[in-house]
Amino acid sequence: CEHVRRNSVAGLHPHPMPFQHPYLAHRSFVCFAHRGGALEYPENTERAFAGAVAMGYRYIETDVQATADGNVVIFHDDALDNLTDGAGVVSQLLFSEVRNAKTGGTDPVMRLEQALETFPETHFNIDVKTDHAVEPTLDIIRSMDAFDRVCLAAFSDKRLNRLRALADDKACIGAGPKDVTALKFASWGAPARRLAVDCAQVPMRAYGIALVTPRFLRQCARQGIAVHVWTINVAEDMRRLIRLGVNGIMSDRPSLLKQVAIEEGVW
Repeated sequence: CEHVRRNSVAGLHPHPMPFQHPYLAHRSFVCFAHRGGALEYPENTERAFAGAVAMGYRYIETDVQATADGNVVIFHDDALDNLTDGAGVVSQLLFSEVRNAKTGGTDPVMRLEQALETFPETHFNIDVKTDHAVEPTLDIIRSMDAFDRVCLAAFSDKRLNRLRALADDKACIGAGPKDVTALKFASWGAPARRLAVDCAQVPMRAYGIALVTPRFLRQCARQGIAVHVWTINVAEDMRRLIRLGVNGIMSDRPSLLKQVAIEEGVW
């Protein structure tokens, strides 16, 4: 879902809508189907993405790996073993080998180009899982002129810096661990520095500390940084976060998130 939030929600202050990148502009709240809806479909498959889109989702969170021959595939784990009927490390296999693996034993592994072509109206939040995948991923996004509907994320600050530099400031970039830490400390009153990120995609808690608090949200809003929270699969948590004023929620249960978002007036 995408929605310009009504000011009446739970008496919260309205968001000023400062987001600049086209991926985020004019949207105050976004529902993401996490890996296409990993608890409702085989994750990161065309069937999962099609199910989310049919449900009304315009934003899908996903992951990419690159094969040994430079093909970018929609896949979370480094190895095929746990999620498919195949085996081996993706980055060490040829695409001809990876494409024979079936997620959950039923669904073939997709390439990034296939996802962008099959779902042309869909925005993708892409977690780039390895350094090996950085340049091939950017090459595809650039060749398909898809920067406006893609956000790039990673759990590596070094990888994010490389993505940002190679994308020539065209990409929507998520905050890495160091930037999230800086935002959290700034919310406690530490000196704030301007960050070159468009969104902070965070769990509710990390290392026993509540990350998503009113002060954290205000600090991010001051810098024009959207806050998306993952991975939320319980209705009560969804409601609390929506009422707190987050800008998006990622869920493995897209049916439930849609239901709660409708009830809370943000679908």
